[in-house]
Amino acid sequence: MNTASVVLITGAAKRLGRAIALHLAAQGHDIAVHYRHSAAEAETLLAELRALGVRAAGFPADLSSEQDCLALVPAVLAHFGRLDAVVNNASLFDYDDAVSFSFAHMDAHWRANTAAPIVLTRALHQHARQRQAQACVVNLLDQKLWNPNPDYLSYTLSKAALESANTLLAQAFAPWLRVCAVAPGVTLPSGPMNEAEFEAARRLTPLQRSSTPEDLARAVKFLIDSPAITGTTLLVDGGQHLAGQARDVMFLVPPSSEKAP
Repeated sequence: MNTASVVLITGAAKRLGRAIALHLAAQGHDIAVHYRHSAAEAETLLAELRALGVRAAGFPADLSSEQDCLALVPAVLAHFGRLDAVVNNASLFDYDDAVSFSFAHMDAHWRANTAAPIVLTRALHQHARQRQAQACVVNLLDQKLWNPNPDYLSYTLSKAALESANTLLAQAFAPWLRVCAVAPGVTLPSGPMNEAEFEAARRLTPLQRSSTPEDLARAVKFLIDSPAITGTTLLVDGGQHLAGQARDVMFLVPPSSEKAP
């Protein structure tokens, strides 16, 4: 019987989720790769994970659907026979502000960024309690919860709710489940940023460098391996949360020469 620990990573096919999956696989974890639309990217990642000598399988699901969320952990268990950790990495990140806010925009962010992680956490707790073996959830948050600005209002509110859930679920599901979080800084380009603007944004921290995907993958691994840590968040952002910023960094970096007329 295979005794390697199994980690489910949501949104694992691309970007940060992919980096976390590869790092954990290199450390010997079997990986359940969740994806929504990125089937081709997921297949590429699965081949890379298996080449590292671990078991890996893909699981499509729409995390805005409660039915899909309820089915995801049972599907992973049916394939692997066990589940030791869930990394709630998948996230909706669409722009709105106090003027453009709508019920629909908030609902979309709430479903993907808050409700889905709660449902998956509850499912992992049920499995851990049945196994009588401690498991771990790691939620991906955002340093802007400690350094607030009004940009991306619905996204920010959904992550603030998840940060509160981090505490409440850690209380509710102890001792069989630990619930932790990692808060990244400027890690990968997003929105209309080009590479030069992204590099400038990454330097707007006290350490003059923000987080890399590898930094965050190491933090996730540390939390999974730390049986005395629960209900807390590691801010992995180069100290960005220490520097007050009135706007999202996307709006603080001067346009690069690449965009100049």
